[in-house]
Amino acid sequence: MSGAGDRPGRFASPPCLAGEIAPDYFDPLAVDPQQESDVSRWRRAQRENLLAARTALGAAGREAAAQALMRHLTALLAMAGMGGAGSVVSLYWPIRNEPDLRPLLADLARQGVRIALPVVEAAGLPLSFRLWQPGLKLRPDPRGVPAPDTQAPFVRPDCAIIPALGWDREGHRLGYGDGAWDRTLAALSPRPLTIGVALAEGELRTLYPQPHDVALDLIVTPDGVQLDRRG
Repeated sequence: MSGAGDRPGRFASPPCLAGEIAPDYFDPLAVDPQQESDVSRWRRAQRENLLAARTALGAAGREAAAQALMRHLTALLAMAGMGGAGSVVSLYWPIRNEPDLRPLLADLARQGVRIALPVVEAAGLPLSFRLWQPGLKLRPDPRGVPAPDTQAPFVRPDCAIIPALGWDREGHRLGYGDGAWDRTLAALSPRPLTIGVALAEGELRTLYPQPHDVALDLIVTPDGVQLDRRG
């Protein structure tokens, strides 16, 4: 790197720790290919670490986390007026040791909430949202995630509850790297209320957000609401 008074140059090796990258290395409006590559490598390393940490919690630890998350989400939805009949709430079917919120799906459905599950219809497209009901037979979407089949009607969610592997205090989430949620939220108008659910251990100082990254409205962990950007 150049002298202390100069703008940092590019890194010759992949970043391994967030603190090793100068914050002004990233232009918030435009990212050149080298910057994008550096961020991508750094995020891949974080995903591996966070997936391993989530696995290490064990089944009992993940169950306790899920129970706490469901309590917080139930309260949040009630306060937002989305916990009863007439509301459409998107949740998710858990994969890769994500917090299992399926009991919440069933509870909300019993209260008259219309439940949507996100579906990949084709690679590279925004997610669609199809209606889920208890007992509905699911089939793997192109990612291999259980989802309603093509007979289930499309719906538009008032609220989207989104799993986050990692997160920061600006509302950015680290997912699995396919960009599906960023494409989806950028395309939805009006945007639903977005709630990221994560473990406290997934907090990162920054995700070095890129122009395509869409921040969420709230971040919730088993310890409660960590971030609320609704103003």
